[in-house]
Amino acid sequence: MKNALVGQIARACAVFCVDEVIVFDDGQAPIRAPERDGYTAYSDPNFFLYHVLSYLETPPHLRKALFPMHPDLRTAGALPSLDMPHHLRSNEWCPFREGVSVGATQINGQAATLLDCGLAKQVAVRLELEPQTRLTVRVPEDENGEGEAVAPDTPREEAGYYWGYSVRQASSLGAVFTECPFDGGYDMSVGTSERGTTLSTLLENGNPSYIEPSWKHLVLVFGGVSGLEAALSADRELKNAGVTEVKDLFDRWVNLVPGQGSRTIRTEEAVWIGLTGLRSVVEARSAL
Repeated sequence: MKNALVGQIARACAVFCVDEVIVFDDGQAPIRAPERDGYTAYSDPNFFLYHVLSYLETPPHLRKALFPMHPDLRTAGALPSLDMPHHLRSNEWCPFREGVSVGATQINGQAATLLDCGLAKQVAVRLELEPQTRLTVRVPEDENGEGEAVAPDTPREEAGYYWGYSVRQASSLGAVFTECPFDGGYDMSVGTSERGTTLSTLLENGNPSYIEPSWKHLVLVFGGVSGLEAALSADRELKNAGVTEVKDLFDRWVNLVPGQGSRTIRTEEAVWIGLTGLRSVVEARSAL
C-alpha cells in the first residue's frame, strides 16, 4: 500500500515532466529505528518516500547495480512503469543514455571506464570512475566507438528530452528553500492550502496572483495531513527568524480544490491536481 502511494506520486512527476522532487520533514512523524528487517515506511517515512522515488526514476537496467536488495523496494518492481525517455529498451535508439560504471579499460593508452548503458555492448568513456557510478552519456552511433560523458541536463537542453527527476531530502520546510541546488534559488514559489486563493487566479492576466511567464525555477509545495501550517510550527529556524504565517514564505498561496467534499485531500491526490492546474503556467513559460 505504501509503495502504491509513492508510485502514484512518481507517475504524476513523470507525466508532468517534473525536474526535482523534494521530500521535506514537516515534523509530524517521529523518526524511529527501522523495523527488524530494515523496512522504513513507518519508522522513517521521509526516507522511505525518497528511497522508492529514487528507485522508480532510475532506468531499469541500472537498478540492480545501484539499489541493493532492501525491504523498502520489495514490491516496487510491480508498480506501474514510469516509461520516461531515458528508460530505454536495448533495441531502442537514442543519442543519450544513462549508464553505470562496471570496470576499467583503456582508450588509446588512456585510462577509461566501461559503462553498462543497457545496450548489447558496453560503452567506454575517457574517465576514471568508481564502480557503480551513474553517468549520462552521449552514445556512439558506431557500436565500436567511444561514448562521451555529458551533464544530466544535456539531453533536455540539446534535444528536448525529458530526462527524469532528481530527488533530495530536506530536514525542514525552510530547508526546501535554503538548500535549493539552483543558482538564485526558486524565483517562483507556490504553497498550497485550503485557505489560499483559487488556482485559476494564477492564470488570469491582470489578477494580483497572476504568474508572469518569466520565471526560471518554480517550486510547488504540498503539506501533509496537517497542512503546511504544521510544518512551520515544527521549524525552529523559521520561527526564530520571525516567520509567523506560513503563507509569507511563498510568492503565491493557493487552494487547489475550493469547496472540496472531503475534509482532507491526500498528498498523492494533491500532486495530480496541482500539477494539472499549473500545466498552463508551465506551457506559457515554455512558449517563450
